[in-house]
Amino acid sequence: MSPGRPAGTVSRAVPMTDPLLSIQDLSVAFRSSEGETLAVDRVSFSIAPGDTLALVGESGSGKSVTALSILRLLDGAAHHPSGKIVFKGRDLLQLPERDLRKVRGADITMVFQEPMTSLNPLHSIQRQIGEVLQLHRGLTGKKARARILELLDLVGIRDAERRLGAYPHELSGGQRQRVMIAMALACEPDLLVADEPTTALDVTVQAQILTLLADLQKRLGMAMLFITHDLGIVRRIATSVCVMLRGRIVEAGSVAEVFDRPQHEYTQRLLASEPTGRANPVGLRAEMLVDAGPIKVWFPIKQGLLRRTTDHVKAVDGVSLVVRQGETVGVVGESGSGKTTLGLALLRLTVSEGPIVFLGKPIEALTPRAMRPLRRDMQVVFQDPYGSLSPRMSIADIVAEGLVVQGQAKSRTERRAIVAKALTDVGLDPAAMDRYPHEFSGGQRQRIAIARAIVLNPRFVVLDEPTSALDRSVQAQIVTLLRDLQRERGLAYLFISHDLKVVRALANYVLVMQNGRVVEEGPTAEIFADPKTEYTRTLFAAAFDMEAESVDDASAHADAVPA
Repeated sequence: MSPGRPAGTVSRAVPMTDPLLSIQDLSVAFRSSEGETLAVDRVSFSIAPGDTLALVGESGSGKSVTALSILRLLDGAAHHPSGKIVFKGRDLLQLPERDLRKVRGADITMVFQEPMTSLNPLHSIQRQIGEVLQLHRGLTGKKARARILELLDLVGIRDAERRLGAYPHELSGGQRQRVMIAMALACEPDLLVADEPTTALDVTVQAQILTLLADLQKRLGMAMLFITHDLGIVRRIATSVCVMLRGRIVEAGSVAEVFDRPQHEYTQRLLASEPTGRANPVGLRAEMLVDAGPIKVWFPIKQGLLRRTTDHVKAVDGVSLVVRQGETVGVVGESGSGKTTLGLALLRLTVSEGPIVFLGKPIEALTPRAMRPLRRDMQVVFQDPYGSLSPRMSIADIVAEGLVVQGQAKSRTERRAIVAKALTDVGLDPAAMDRYPHEFSGGQRQRIAIARAIVLNPRFVVLDEPTSALDRSVQAQIVTLLRDLQRERGLAYLFISHDLKVVRALANYVLVMQNGRVVEEGPTAEIFADPKTEYTRTLFAAAFDMEAESVDDASAHADAVPA
């Protein structure tokens, strides 16, 4: 539909006369010391039973705020100047909290964008999923355990029985996201609100999860509100789509209509966005910054009353690598393959075995105190930006924290000037530096994390999925930014990602990891042109064939949508 038409008239195969969820003229505003900020401005759309509506748009466009408002998860932080959220004939905005609690987790469930902050770090996976089953279905004991195992198996958690006692920090980002999906599906809801549910997943598991959600829809008649920046996923899974920009829906319609004949200039630009270019060349005499390996990181599996070690999870099992000045080494592989653990081992942020030489100095045996001076030259951007940013600190204090610890820029005025430059470099307005993390979108928080990493002018940066929370247009900007910073400062990157298109655009050399080991490695161009192992070929097929599959799926959706 054109942006001039009412935002709520979305084409779909199911008649709009009896929607499951109807959002009417919804506005969401945040209050701050600077006044009131309108994050969502008169948004309207409907979702019928069994339908999938996708909300797309850049970070900060209002997608997640709209989703959180459905279950009133922003109460206290935001208010609604206008609008209704009608679910099964009841306005959720007017529903008493006692009644709303019965809807949350049972009739409407949500998969959040950042699983590490959504899961309780003090409770095991079994206890957290079991809590949902006990509260809403009354299941306990053996029945609850059987259902938990069924759910974990459903979302692709390997060795589910061995993982029941695991805590969130013992799982990879992708595994945590799958646990969140299992919790959301536990009570077979009528509506699943999925806020970037595949962000942390590698391409092969992403395809599995999308197939799983589609199968569950058919079986349960479940509707989905699917929020994503990955337009390939929208083509594959959605019936209809709403494009958001600055809190408003600027275009809406069936997937075929919007993707094949976009009317709004922003939609056209969004569809054309793609990380492009190639890695910066590395000089033949480039200094070796990191020379590590073989590295081992084994986590003990303890069982029994005395908690004896009965086995090990071999997260990293004999991996060696070299990173030179100005070089980007990409690390790819499925969730749980050991990518993040390898990066943390190189930074001495997790216990490991094996030699690690940084700037010509062995560091594997250094104490935390001895490591502190080296932290200026080695930085990290974590996968989960919200979990790594203190909610009690302003953005200015977060980005400047490294400057304070390292004794740089002692005056407040000087620190703020350096912070402003770092925020500008990552595409954020320095005027926002006195705001707090919860006031930013997931993508904006990731850019704040990147600013914090580069503010000290490090020589080596571990980038753990730095673009996973970003829409395509911002991904392209961040890739260009990282290349520019690398070229200007001679930075070396260890780039961990499941997004193979971004890896191809940024990395000079690629390691492919599976089950803690490197199964293939080489120059990026060679690996992408002629992968040698079946595992690598499977990864590439899932990443680069998805768009072709999506086009076919979008055509199938179009057949179901009335003219």
